[in-house]
Formats: sequence, C-alpha cells, structure tokens
Amino acid sequence: MMTNATALTFFHLTGLSHMTQRLRVLVFAVTLLCYAAILLVNGLLIVTIVLEKKLHEPMYFFVCNQCVNGLYGTVAFFPKFLYDLLSKSHIISYFGCLMQVFIIYSYAASEIAILAVMAYDRYVAISRPLEYHAIMTKCRVLLLVTFSRIVPMLCQAVVTIMSSKLELCGSHINKLYCENWSLLKLSCNPVTSNSIVGFVNIVFYFGHDLFIMCSYVQLVKLAFRSEDGKKKFTQTCVPHLLSLFNITVALLFDLMYARYGTSSMPQSLKNFMAIQILAIPPLLNPIIYGMKLSKIRNKILQSFRRKKGFELS
Repeated sequence: MMTNATALTFFHLTGLSHMTQRLRVLVFAVTLLCYAAILLVNGLLIVTIVLEKKLHEPMYFFVCNQCVNGLYGTVAFFPKFLYDLLSKSHIISYFGCLMQVFIIYSYAASEIAILAVMAYDRYVAISRPLEYHAIMTKCRVLLLVTFSRIVPMLCQAVVTIMSSKLELCGSHINKLYCENWSLLKLSCNPVTSNSIVGFVNIVFYFGHDLFIMCSYVQLVKLAFRSEDGKKKFTQTCVPHLLSLFNITVALLFDLMYARYGTSSMPQSLKNFMAIQILAIPPLLNPIIYGMKLSKIRNKILQSFRRKKGFELS
C-alpha cells in the first residue's frame, strides 16, 4: 500500500536502536561535553571579534561568520540527539525532519562558500596589498558574507521543497538525524529530478573547492617570493587550509556513508560517519583560528590575564 508524504506526521530514527542504556548515558555525557565545548569556543571567538575594534577587519569578520555558521549547523542536531539518548522513543515530526535536512545541508554548503570567500580575501591581501582596503570595502565584505549564507540556503530550500513533494512508502530512517538521501530512499517513485538537482548542487560546491585550490596555488607562488609574504601566508592562510581540509574530509565521510554505506557496516561506525560533520569542524575550526591567528590569540590571552589579575586583586 502506498503512503504519500502528506499522510506521514513523523519519522522513526533507528540509529540508536543498537545501544544499551548504559552506553547511551556514557554517549550522552561525552556529547554534552562536546556540545558545550562547541558553544564555548565558537562563542568566545564571536564575542572577541565583535568587542575588539582592532579585529574589525574583513578576515576576522569572515572567521566570525564561520563560527556563527558552526553554531547554526549544530543547533539542528545536538539538542535533539541529546534528548533521544535519554528517551525510549526516537521520533521526529515530518516538519522537524525537513527542517533538519534544510539546516544541516545549508550549514555544510555555507562552510564551503565561506572558505571560498576567505580564499578570495587572502588572495587580494597578498597579491594586491596596497589596494586591499580599497577593494575589500564594508559594502563588498557585507556582499560576500551575504553570498556565503543566502545562496546555500536558497540552493537547499529547492532541495528541501522537492523532498517535501515525495510520496514516501516508509517512515524509518536508519540514521541519528534526517538527511536528504534517506528521504529519497523512502520514496515510492523514481527520484530522478531530485537526484539531478542534488548532483547540480554537489558540482556547484565542488566548483567552490576548485576555486579555493586554485587561489591557494597562486597564493603559494606569490607568498614565497618574499619573507614578508611567506610570513603573512603562514599566519593567515594556513588556518584556512586546515579548516578546508577539516570540512572536506568530513563531507567525504558523510557522502561515502550516504551513498555507499551498507547494512553489513557496524552501526557504531555508521553513527560516527554521520555525526563527525556536525561535531569536528565546529569544534576544531575556532581552536585552529584561536591558535594560529596571532591577533585573536593575543586578545583572548590578554582577556584571561586581565580577568585573573582582577580576581587576585
């Protein structure tokens, strides 16, 4: 019997079905600690950049934008996952499932777009240092930030709307959260048009990756012509490259899981591959920037020293 999308009011998330109660409590504690760390490190960088006038420069605004995006992506997963770990039933409403798909996918696409914007910013800074501030005006910075957030949301809105039109023949999703590929697998009918749109999205953001790579190849050639260029590249570009590596590996894991994950694969491995894109980049990116970008690092250390001195006095 065919069940269409309008008849479904909720989905069952079966990713936790293999876990014992004791293991769930342990995972809950680790997950809560991880989410608290994500909120802390991203919040610390955002507040530092917003409050410190010396950091009101394009590069730091883009870093702040990436931290905001990390918080945006994780809020769609962690609260619900923490609740499910302590709950006997793991269900999500139909609307909540579509919202998870929209937020998580637009978060991942925004990560790539933000890194593309950062690559452009560093290219201008190193290749045309005397014209940098004339090119990277407040208006252009706002335009680039808007591009990195609005375009991924529009792309994902199309994907989500198309998914909402599917006629589904099941309600069980073998994952910790809703994702588009799982909905496509539940479809009663062929999903050719959805697959084409999804493929176009992948190619579009793969183009972003190529742009980033080409930009940094040119940057390496320019930067290593002088000691000053080499120093600037090491201090400001290496964190972006590490961040790019971070999100690219996470996306590859997620893509491999979605497309090629088999029933013979251990559920714990499936869960790790599903969760790492929402845990590792938002946690590591702010730490990388905090450690490698000297202005941010020095300001944070200065704030802690001030606070410690105030407490001692």
